[in-house]
Amino acid sequence: KTQLPAKGTSPSIAPSHAASHTMGADTKELAAALITGLGLGAAAAYLVAKMLASPAFENDVRGEGYMLRRPSLLSQKNLLGEPAEPSLRKSSDNDGTSAELPPSDDSSHLSEHHLGAWLDDPASHPCWPQKHSAKKVLNPMARARPGMNFLNTDEKVLGSILLNDSKASIRSNALRGNCIRANATEYIFWEPAKVKAVMVTCGGLCPGLNSIIKGVTNCLWHDYNVRKIYGATGGYNGLSAPDKYQMLELNPEVVREIHMKGGSILKAGRGGFDAPKICKSLQQLGINLLFVIGGDGTQFAGHLLYEEARRQRLPISIVGVPKSIDNDVLFVDRTFGFDSAVESAAEVIRNGWVEASSCEKGVGIVKLMGRDAGFVAAHAALASNLVDLCLVPEVKVTMEDVCEHVDDVLKRKKYMVIVVAEGAGQDLVATGEKDATGHTVYGDIGVYLRDTLNKHLKPQGGRTFYIDPSYIIRSVPVTPNDHIYCSRLANNAVHTAMRGYTGVCVGAIHNVICILKSKLIASGKKQIKVKSTTWQSCVQNCHMPHSLSGGAQLAR
Repeated sequence: KTQLPAKGTSPSIAPSHAASHTMGADTKELAAALITGLGLGAAAAYLVAKMLASPAFENDVRGEGYMLRRPSLLSQKNLLGEPAEPSLRKSSDNDGTSAELPPSDDSSHLSEHHLGAWLDDPASHPCWPQKHSAKKVLNPMARARPGMNFLNTDEKVLGSILLNDSKASIRSNALRGNCIRANATEYIFWEPAKVKAVMVTCGGLCPGLNSIIKGVTNCLWHDYNVRKIYGATGGYNGLSAPDKYQMLELNPEVVREIHMKGGSILKAGRGGFDAPKICKSLQQLGINLLFVIGGDGTQFAGHLLYEEARRQRLPISIVGVPKSIDNDVLFVDRTFGFDSAVESAAEVIRNGWVEASSCEKGVGIVKLMGRDAGFVAAHAALASNLVDLCLVPEVKVTMEDVCEHVDDVLKRKKYMVIVVAEGAGQDLVATGEKDATGHTVYGDIGVYLRDTLNKHLKPQGGRTFYIDPSYIIRSVPVTPNDHIYCSRLANNAVHTAMRGYTGVCVGAIHNVICILKSKLIASGKKQIKVKSTTWQSCVQNCHMPHSLSGGAQLAR
């Protein structure tokens, strides 16, 4: 019999982190379903499906360092560190022991994500990747560059490189199966002469988009001799309705200087996703390589597109390059554009410092991007070395504690600089509203801080200087180091696609570019861990008191 989950739990997540709003509200509906003869198992399945389909469920599951948006994509036991189910194969842990992992939970078992095996039963491939591919197409670089080093097809990167980890209890187990390296191999899946590739940039702007476009184009053109390369404009709209959106033909001449400016030459856009329509368009256009550049929502759509292509048995390599200016993509070291955003934000903080330090009892307030994660705010605070208080979404504060700290800093140094992420302090400015997609409409914490502190400081002869750089930070050209990182991601995305992988993304794990299942990237967002070295360094650097540093959360 199917058991109903206990009140406040979900079938995909641990009880301590589960949403309770749906199951707790459906007692009468359950009773009615039982009375009408649906049976306990059918009623349970109905309520679970309803809960997972609820828009509000998206934001309900939070843990230390992550926020699950699509918990049904991840195994509870694989994610939250509980013992894994008995499985078909063994995966070696870092301590030399073996842990049982089913292929669906094994981060390196990608048989379902390789066009040479994606229609097979994963159980028929107890060991993946295979050392020798059944389809052997010699990589053009093997002829053009004799002596070039190629990866072993089964080359992997450890999911964790730490022994005796002090934070093992709060780390995810999703990469315990380790990760396949994403670089060039001597033999590939696709015949380069038969390849027709397209790329798309989705969501908002981010520094480095043009660098990714340039890198993918040049790698296909120069390394694999691919001559049919296109860019769909307007995000997924350009793929679902190619007759209404321009399709750019790309070559080295077109992309030669695009990395020198911000934005995207493909005009990044939102919406327009329709998996059956896109598969039909790709088939009609003869596309067999698709590069999807965007955030977790874009990669979730990429995962759905992979599933639809698999259902239709349409052989297309769909490879994602995760994008997020907030650096909130799960499992990867960092996202492209983040370093550029931090550099730009640090310069704005210097402007706030100039204003504040040029006034008696002046308080500079700089609001930065970071809806659900405070990485930009924390790293910019560390980079500028001028900040006295950093407020991030992951740490709750009270205005009483903020005002007390402001008074202490002004007494000590006569001025102060505050950096606040846009998603911080939402309990103080909650709107109670939802947008058209079901997401919470956030209140303006920057304006609230400005007005509240002005009221507090006025009797003392002080004032605030409020700066909101808004989209300025995301529209800047990519920095040199970020451009290099973009080039690495772009090259490895191409190598991964040419090897025949699909429904995957590329990202850095321990600074090595790896192949990750798109559903891992799409399952949620990374957040700052209060116990992390980054946050604790920020707290120490800003001389923040225990009450504003998440100390109470640490105690719990």
